[in-house]
Amino acid sequence: MRFLIVSDIHSNVHALEAVLYAAEGEYDQALCLGDLVGYCADPNPVVEWARRSLRAIVRGNHDKACVGLEGLEWFNPVARAAALWTMRVLSPENTTYLRDLPMGPIALDQFQILHGSPLDEDEYLVNALDAMQLDGYLDKNVSFFGHTHLQGGFAFRRRGLERLPRMTPKDTETALYLDPDAVYLINPGSVGQPRDGDPRAAFALYYPHQNAVIFKRVSYDVEAAQKNIRQAGLPDALARRLKLGQ
Repeated sequence: MRFLIVSDIHSNVHALEAVLYAAEGEYDQALCLGDLVGYCADPNPVVEWARRSLRAIVRGNHDKACVGLEGLEWFNPVARAAALWTMRVLSPENTTYLRDLPMGPIALDQFQILHGSPLDEDEYLVNALDAMQLDGYLDKNVSFFGHTHLQGGFAFRRRGLERLPRMTPKDTETALYLDPDAVYLINPGSVGQPRDGDPRAAFALYYPHQNAVIFKRVSYDVEAAQKNIRQAGLPDALARRLKLGQ
């Protein structure tokens, strides 16, 4: 079985379409690590794709907030404005789907998927110190997580914790071959709002039988996504950041 791993699409249907086109024929099932919605201006097409296409998904913090399962007081003003707008435009069917999304982790075969961390679905695993606190708490040797919008992750080896190398803006893909004696936390990056200075949509392909994860980046029509954000009346900062990869 071959898996497409996506996360943090954030209502960016243009980025999602580019990812699906780039990954066509390379996977059998698709998985999502949360945050289908928020920030960008096309929540309904993104959720409708998820409803018909995903084998499994865990909820993200924006998925919860945009259907009233979580308060908005801790969101910054831009994120709050996007969440309130999303609440207004989501179809009833898509609202129900988001409200019913499960909390991670979810075990799938010999790996698991989650949004933040296995201990707290809203926790950010940004640096080595964050990851070190999970030593001994990972039930699977391979865990895919999202939330940070940063492609890469961590490997627990006998000699200690290692940060996985990140792609450069010149790369379109890089392969990670998994050591069966290591434990991995792997982030495919954000489809809809990367924050590593690279505006290209990020995703990963996972081939368990080959012990391989392929990190990918693909360009998409950023200007079209920006146009939709502005036409929806969402904060302009959400449009500007897409071009910067921030």
